[in-house]
Amino acid sequence: MYLTADYHTHTPYSHGKNTVLENAVAAKAKGLKEIAITDHGFNHILFGLKRKKLSSLRAEIEEAKKLTGINVLMGMESNLISIDGETDMKQSDLRFFDIYLCGIHEVLRYKSFSDMYKILIKNYSAYKLGRRPSDKVIENTTKAYINIIKNNPIDIITHINFKCCCNLEEVAKCCADYGTYIEINTKKRHVSAEELNMMAATGVRFVIDSDAHSASRVGDTKIAEEILAQASVPLEQIDNIDGRLPKFRFAEYKAEKL
Repeated sequence: MYLTADYHTHTPYSHGKNTVLENAVAAKAKGLKEIAITDHGFNHILFGLKRKKLSSLRAEIEEAKKLTGINVLMGMESNLISIDGETDMKQSDLRFFDIYLCGIHEVLRYKSFSDMYKILIKNYSAYKLGRRPSDKVIENTTKAYINIIKNNPIDIITHINFKCCCNLEEVAKCCADYGTYIEINTKKRHVSAEELNMMAATGVRFVIDSDAHSASRVGDTKIAEEILAQASVPLEQIDNIDGRLPKFRFAEYKAEKL
């Protein structure tokens, strides 16, 4: 197995250590065909991407493409901010981007205190105490994931179940229905081999992403390889390995709607 593309990397536009160009150079050195720059969403209080910097980010991406020959996509790891399926990517923002990721993170501006309480506080309290969240918390988190998938042209759900637990099978079914990928993240151990098998049985497609915060980790697959070695997921169900590139729904959405 070898990685064809890495769709989750960070730069100093949020809290990555290396520039767009340095990430692209690292991707080329590892034989990747494509990379995405996906800094944290606008509502991340500490490390959120700033709308006023989108033009300069695009300029760096275009320069990196010219200098390396790597296809560099401009993306964002947006934040889930409400149970109803809203993210911090507004409709007016979509035209700036090539790829759309979404996940659950700490230190965010949620739509309301109720959303923050149900999604963040209840999940993270259980995590800190080493407990499984209540069935109601899992139900709410599952509902939030399903709503963002249904209501937004999201390409990839990032590090699902990391500190915030959902019904993985139900979310995977929704992803399979709408053409959203589930990420196997190689920075965080967020699912077990058994959970990966359960999701795979729904027919959902996967991508392996490094979640690199430094150029040295771009293209890293170590954790994914370890989990896959214990699982029975067909490699044909992972769309960014062995020369393959995914078909993303956001690109189709932009072609039709924007």
